[in-house]
Amino acid sequence: MSLLVVGSVALDSLETPFGHREEILGGSASYFSAASSYFGAPRVVAVVGEDFPEAHLQFLGSRGADLSGIARRPGRTFRWKGRYEFDLNTAHTLDTQLNVFADFQPRLPESFVDSEYVFLGNIDPDLQRAVLDQVRGPRFVACDTMNFWITSKRESLLRTIRRVDLLFVNDAEVRQLSGEHNVVKAARQVLAWGPRAVVVKRGEYGALLFAGAEVFAAAAFPVPDVYDPTGAGDSFAGGFMGYLARSGRESPEVLRRAVVLGSVLASFAVEQFGLDRFRTLAAEEIRGRYAEARRLAQFEDLESDLFAVG
Repeated sequence: MSLLVVGSVALDSLETPFGHREEILGGSASYFSAASSYFGAPRVVAVVGEDFPEAHLQFLGSRGADLSGIARRPGRTFRWKGRYEFDLNTAHTLDTQLNVFADFQPRLPESFVDSEYVFLGNIDPDLQRAVLDQVRGPRFVACDTMNFWITSKRESLLRTIRRVDLLFVNDAEVRQLSGEHNVVKAARQVLAWGPRAVVVKRGEYGALLFAGAEVFAAAAFPVPDVYDPTGAGDSFAGGFMGYLARSGRESPEVLRRAVVLGSVLASFAVEQFGLDRFRTLAAEEIRGRYAEARRLAQFEDLESDLFAVG
């Protein structure tokens, strides 16, 4: 089934303990579309400047993405520069230049308005709802957000959340959004606002899925070589939504598999800088890592006579 992503396509400059890169392909829509492309052809809506390298668009197109929703505007492309410390858990923003992204007004091509699955990347919640107003009866809508929107546009964000089926959020953000310190209580508060499910991303500690009364925990896949965590969350969402759209179902079993596949795609994303790992990643590698993730999570029942008292 069709999958639409609306978000940023950017040029990132990165510093980590393992090297640095200047103005490489980045942005939420880029990572999402690269990860989701292993399950189908995503439809991408974004904006770039006149300076955006054609080679980056060619790469996304080579992954099967439909780029007819990417507008090229006069001016410079959105740029972000960040640095990571040795533990790689926190990105320190050194510079942000919104450029043409500052005036981004998503306009869906006519061929996109029938999209059945929709991912609203981390953009202004007013724009997220403007996208939903253009889509005709989507089957399943997910959105991402961040602390900036939670602080500056809370009421607008809540209006968006009431219109989506799933919210992707990290543990700090779900606490801030809900006002609850405990992640379980925080997720349940978000569910009470209307979404069918909440995925709490916990970085190197994995992810939690809350869907109605169901809770599912998936560990992050143990990766020995982590070079750049940028885009891991969007790669997770891409794997999750790509599998969901490919399945055409949202049963509890499918949602659980989507969480694991999201974690698997994120684990590949961090192995090289930017989107470089997706340039060589094969479907067989994804299938193999998914199987390994299943093996790592298996364990046996307790012996019936383990405890001294019953």
